[in-house]
Amino acid sequence: MADQRSKRDDVVHEGPRLHLLTFLLSSVLTILAFYAVIADVGKAFTIAILLAMAFVQALFQLYVWMHMKDRGHTYPQMGIALGFVVALTAVASTLYWIWW
Repeated sequence: MADQRSKRDDVVHEGPRLHLLTFLLSSVLTILAFYAVIADVGKAFTIAILLAMAFVQALFQLYVWMHMKDRGHTYPQMGIALGFVVALTAVASTLYWIWW
């Protein structure tokens, strides 16, 4: 009887360490975003750094809070990747259409 294990017994919980680290990194990125706006370093640089930090923070959110790091999330990962490709294509084609 002691040798029989359920499938859930083999799952190792990571604890709150990764969640706390991600929360702290998201908080730091948010503070840096506010500082970038307050510092008045130039409009183009501010927009670029805000977009970069938003992208990094979105990746943290997907990886940790949406559990994309876990097994069994292949279809949601594919859907998110396809949505990203479609959105990127739409933005690129809109910019191409407007500027040229």
